[in-house]
Amino acid sequence: MNRIFVSILLTIGFAYSLSAQEKEYQLVWSDEFDVEGEPSTEWSYESGFVRNEELQWYQSQNAKVKDGCLVIEAKKGFFINPHYEAGSSDWRKNREFIRYTSSCLKTQFSQQFLYGRFEIRAKIPVASGAWPAIWLLGNKWEWPNNGEIDIMEYYIKDGQPSILANACWGSPERWKGVWDSAVIPFTHFTEKDPYWADKFHIWRMDWDKEYIRIYLDDELLNEIDLSKTFNQGYDGNHENPFANDVVGFKHYLLLNLAIGSNGGDPDDSLFPLRYYIDYVRVYQ
Repeated sequence: MNRIFVSILLTIGFAYSLSAQEKEYQLVWSDEFDVEGEPSTEWSYESGFVRNEELQWYQSQNAKVKDGCLVIEAKKGFFINPHYEAGSSDWRKNREFIRYTSSCLKTQFSQQFLYGRFEIRAKIPVASGAWPAIWLLGNKWEWPNNGEIDIMEYYIKDGQPSILANACWGSPERWKGVWDSAVIPFTHFTEKDPYWADKFHIWRMDWDKEYIRIYLDDELLNEIDLSKTFNQGYDGNHENPFANDVVGFKHYLLLNLAIGSNGGDPDDSLFPLRYYIDYVRVYQ
């Protein structure tokens, strides 16, 4: 057969395949971050010291839309902790001072999802102390029975900077999760591109009733089999937080830049740290 004709057939076939694939998904929600200033009101914010004994105080002021991106900025500071209680056993209260601020945005009160394709284009900070993330939490039950999906985390794991793609669900014990984690050393990316950290990259999750598949620039990082993700009985909960028919159960998105804890000791000379998100798109 004529090579040109074969080439034409292959091109048509490829185009048809792409067209069919695109028809499987329709955009149901997005934020392109194209309006300067405050982020859309569809985002709400966490406030204060929240989790993991991280160093940052979360506040809305550290999130702005500029030049077509959401910019989450972690800053050094020195403020009085308004919840300080001398001698408290609660780490949120026994810190007298706030030394870092940042933001955590979430769609908890506006947009919630069950299944679909999630695509986020972002440039992440990789300085010592940085812990950027793209993740989801279920809207019923306490953690981890509600299910956690980490489309992206960057932090120190096993002594080296790593990119992680995870899911977590409930064990028989309160506040103890069962994890399916993929840990990819950061060198896996920088050996192929020394300027990786200076560029935007696309994180994608394809989620249906059977699997969660997490990709980075089309490279599959983790495939999570949802036949194995049932909660293991704490508080009588044996539901599957990623595939169930519980009325109203869905997940909401979070975007945040944490400092310290798993991120390691902050290098103050590199602050402020900036986490850029170009867009968030959800297809179903």
